[in-house]
Amino acid sequence: MSVDEVDGVVVEDAGWEVDPGDEPGKAILATVGRQLKTWREAKGLSAAEFGGRTGYGEDMIRKLERGDRIPRPEFLDKADEVLGADGLVAEMKKDISVVRYPKPLRDLAKLEGRAVEFCMYTNFDIHGLLQTDEFSQAILRTWRPAYSPAQLERYSVAREGRRAVLQKTPAPEFSFVQEEVSLRRPVGGRMVLRRQLEHLLEVSELPHVSLQVMPTECADHPGTSGVIEVLKFGDGSAVGRMDGDFGGRPVSDAKRLRLLDLRYGIIRSMALTPAESRDFIEQLLGET
Repeated sequence: MSVDEVDGVVVEDAGWEVDPGDEPGKAILATVGRQLKTWREAKGLSAAEFGGRTGYGEDMIRKLERGDRIPRPEFLDKADEVLGADGLVAEMKKDISVVRYPKPLRDLAKLEGRAVEFCMYTNFDIHGLLQTDEFSQAILRTWRPAYSPAQLERYSVAREGRRAVLQKTPAPEFSFVQEEVSLRRPVGGRMVLRRQLEHLLEVSELPHVSLQVMPTECADHPGTSGVIEVLKFGDGSAVGRMDGDFGGRPVSDAKRLRLLDLRYGIIRSMALTPAESRDFIEQLLGET
């Protein structure tokens, strides 16, 4: 987590960095920043005084007011209290709640929020919607070039937010197929993996979730070229992608979606059943 300094004391950074190419997000942040500055000046506080009362440095306050940083929700709560805004500043959390996600993940989260059916085959990592927070952070730490602490936190928060789709009402239907190897790799250490496997067992008990394991010994299936993801929407449309086809780009035309449906259907039929998969994960848990 990135830090700032106030009177020689190290404190938590008040915000995340803005994606350079996120023009809509930058416009929202500029508006939020102007409102923060207006409230501060109306209260008769300098940027340094405001920073002192909220626990952040003057430089960080000016970055927030310029829209160069995405305010953390807890900062806006504290700012509302200091400014006596009666909830009007804290209300801006709604404006920044989506912007704080990196733009590619924001676009994906919008699609996932609309979907009524998820079909997900994953071969190397446990799917992001199934990961625990600590497993997710351990995965992100392996990526190169390495994320800064602030970037790591931001992507972790984004993944955590996406997982809320599993708790939606009415609930979408989820079908996950995980390769066996993704359940054996001790990312973050044995205890992190154990808690991840326990979480998978909990999720697999949800009535709208089907979780299947593809045994490593089953090599002759159409998922060997990469991840398959298909999201289906209430109006009958869909979007999907596969690592090894269509350049890995999302597709929505009927012909290509039919191919993805065909491949995913074969993968599901060759994987262990949901009941067999739970037994397999319990066995792995006992070995870990």
